[in-house]
Amino acid sequence: MLDTPRDSETLFADHYVDVRSPHARGVIATQLRRTGLVTLDGLVNRQHVLGVASRLMTITPHPHAAHDRLTLIHDTGSHAHRAGFAGLGSGELRAHTEGSSTLTPPRLMLLVCLQPAPAGGETLLADGRAVHWSLTRESRDAVIALYQPRTVYFGAGTGHATRVFTPEVDGRVSIRLRQDGLARWSPIVQPCLPALRQAIAINQQRLTLQAGQGYLLDNHRWLHARTRFTGDRRLLRALGTPLFRLPDGFAPHPAAAALPRPSEPASGSHSPRR
Repeated sequence: MLDTPRDSETLFADHYVDVRSPHARGVIATQLRRTGLVTLDGLVNRQHVLGVASRLMTITPHPHAAHDRLTLIHDTGSHAHRAGFAGLGSGELRAHTEGSSTLTPPRLMLLVCLQPAPAGGETLLADGRAVHWSLTRESRDAVIALYQPRTVYFGAGTGHATRVFTPEVDGRVSIRLRQDGLARWSPIVQPCLPALRQAIAINQQRLTLQAGQGYLLDNHRWLHARTRFTGDRRLLRALGTPLFRLPDGFAPHPAAAALPRPSEPASGSHSPRR
């Protein structure tokens, strides 16, 4: 995998919020609006994870979640060979957003490490705003093409025809992406994929989570990935809707905001196409 990882400890410290502090929820909300990413610690068991998630979001159901709507992310030994199930294996997981094949992907994702892998399993994070700006500088035609509606189909038969960059009504931009066998690209954007992957690679930041550590991200802004691992690695994930105001996506770099984009509103990409 191509990446230029930043120091994990620095990344964790730069975005850290103490969830035990009395004003943690307000601080987290402010930081998510500013950077879209928060790092956390002290979440040593399922009850702690559920408690923090419930304070920050309305947790949404997921097919792999338990009754409390938390999903255990680990190598099941039986899912990795199935398209769309790489997260439940031990192999590399390319940069993506959660729920890319749904009409409305979840806004927040909380991922907490219960047990790190003996080797590998590092998280790679990329800010969509930085990816967008890198593409604007290096491949302007590519970023414009990635705004075009209905140029990719994410998912299986009940998936979603959409685009990588979706303009919002307030000038902000949302990102959605998957890079597995359930992504089918239009010839319009197929030639742009190397530039997109390079922009992601140069903006990836490495995060090595220890037991009890985790991160909360704006799923309409940040891409996350994982390196392959060996051994027993266990994390808990919560997806949901924030219990506070959170503007959608990111405000593009001022020099990128002037890019010509389709006039079609964000809702225009919501009609599935098989």
